[in-house]
Amino acid sequence: MFGTLTGRLGVAAHSALLVLAYLVMLVGGVFGWIGLFAIAGLAAIIGEFAVARFSPPSQLLLEKVGLHWSYRQLTRDLAAVLLVAAEVRLSGGELTLLLALPAAVWVVSVFAGALSIMIERRNPLSAMVRNIELGELRSAPQLPAWVAAVAGERMPLLNLLLVPAAVAAAVQHDPTPFFAAAAVAVVATGVVGAITALTWLRGRGRSTGEGPLLPAVQRWLDSYRPEVALYFAGPAKDVYQANMWLAPTEALQQRAVVLLRSRDAFLELADTRLPVICVPTGVDFMNLDLRSIRAALYSANVGANIHMLREPGTKHVFVGHGDSDKQASVNPYSKVYDEVWVAGLAGRERYARAGVGVLDSDIVEIGRPQLAGVHTFGAESVDRQFTVLYAPTWEGWLDDDPYHTSLVLMGERIVKGLLATTPRLRLIYKPHPLTGSRSRAARAVHDRIVAAIRAAGGDPNASSLDGTAHLVVTGRTPALFDCFNQTDLLISDVSSVVSDFVQSQRPYVVANPAGLSEDDFRREYPTARAAYLLSKDCGELEKIVALTRAGDDPMTEARRELKTYLLGPAEANPMDRFQEEIARLCR
Repeated sequence: MFGTLTGRLGVAAHSALLVLAYLVMLVGGVFGWIGLFAIAGLAAIIGEFAVARFSPPSQLLLEKVGLHWSYRQLTRDLAAVLLVAAEVRLSGGELTLLLALPAAVWVVSVFAGALSIMIERRNPLSAMVRNIELGELRSAPQLPAWVAAVAGERMPLLNLLLVPAAVAAAVQHDPTPFFAAAAVAVVATGVVGAITALTWLRGRGRSTGEGPLLPAVQRWLDSYRPEVALYFAGPAKDVYQANMWLAPTEALQQRAVVLLRSRDAFLELADTRLPVICVPTGVDFMNLDLRSIRAALYSANVGANIHMLREPGTKHVFVGHGDSDKQASVNPYSKVYDEVWVAGLAGRERYARAGVGVLDSDIVEIGRPQLAGVHTFGAESVDRQFTVLYAPTWEGWLDDDPYHTSLVLMGERIVKGLLATTPRLRLIYKPHPLTGSRSRAARAVHDRIVAAIRAAGGDPNASSLDGTAHLVVTGRTPALFDCFNQTDLLISDVSSVVSDFVQSQRPYVVANPAGLSEDDFRREYPTARAAYLLSKDCGELEKIVALTRAGDDPMTEARRELKTYLLGPAEANPMDRFQEEIARLCR
């Protein structure tokens, strides 16, 4: 709570300082205080870029209170004009130019912005595709990318030149520097405006809102007739939830397609051989004829799932993005699907205990087809340095839950303890992709951990598991399961990482920051039945590392039993089960 309050105060402070800079700048211009104007102008310009780059919440706060950035830029231009008017003796014609030149930039930007919107609406980007050939598409003329990027409200940024020019004019008592800078801005905006106007004129007569992409996508669907859809409507930051199902879906015998709803998620989706279609707008998506799809797989519970769930001839299946003992694994939303697929008996019993309305008859145990590439303990010859993977989960949605992740309360102790271990071990630190997205405290701890690993000679931006150096893995590669295959001991939280790691049958540690008794912890979180538990002070860490490193591991049999409970019978091939259930739905 304190961290959240501090963060809000920081956002308010950044916003207030930026507004103050503009007010002081305006006062300096009115009274001709050149030094004050110059200092405040520099602070305002630097502040704008700093807020845009480092404090988006401050930008949002300013817009909420009616101080949109365009109003702030207008204040900047007005202050520059007032400074020149206060310090330079001007003729009637010069005064007209002083007012008209900056105003011309704003007038052109308004009309260019309106025309660019009209051009965009003539040929809307209604869909994006990958691994699909749509043939030649005829579209209305479009703006060059660099013009589209600046046409409209960005154009007055060119008037930044007026701030130093106004100072120079005031010091010299000569309006020439100001007129020269203003003329440059007018010419530049005129070029952009002219290109925008000509592009609009070339496309006159084209109807708006009827781009060629959606009809082409529909023709492809009618021809390909996919039977299975992997549907994902979440944002780019959550696209890892869809990525984990790409390989199993690729391996299906049925024709499959990936359906996305976010442009950013489309760009972040991992490489795949599957055809991919992204249709962001709900109306456009619902206008597609998807009747050939017999089974739709959902990896996340989000509101926009409704646009696919409304398909009556499709069986809708929630496959999730990993089984865990967290509350998210038994979301009441899950009862909207025809079936819920879980890895093993643990998932079925978890829904029974939760009582959220998912019928036992609608639950299907399929194992985890993603884990085919995870090496089982003893299945491969290992000749490497003893390696520990620390993979904490993220901080969660609740600000008042300090025990959701071990990172904030225990992370630094865990990492420093592992780095100080003798003989030396190798540490791989792979935090959850959303780490720090909700909690400034979690982000700060993460940054300190990365710094500590860097100071110990580690690679803070690892893209490969080769070598013996400590690693920080935050990108899409190396993948989590690749890290598993290099790991002798996992340290994690109550999360799906633990469930998946049990496939390897290697030892693992689950953090217990809340200090529950061992019996209570294992009873509440069944995935920890075969785990070593680590309390908040991490006092057990040294002993656990020494025990597992020596191979004297009393949890071996418990892990074998837990693997069956969590992931299904060892003799059952999860990919075969996945294929069988898909075939059943498609029949």
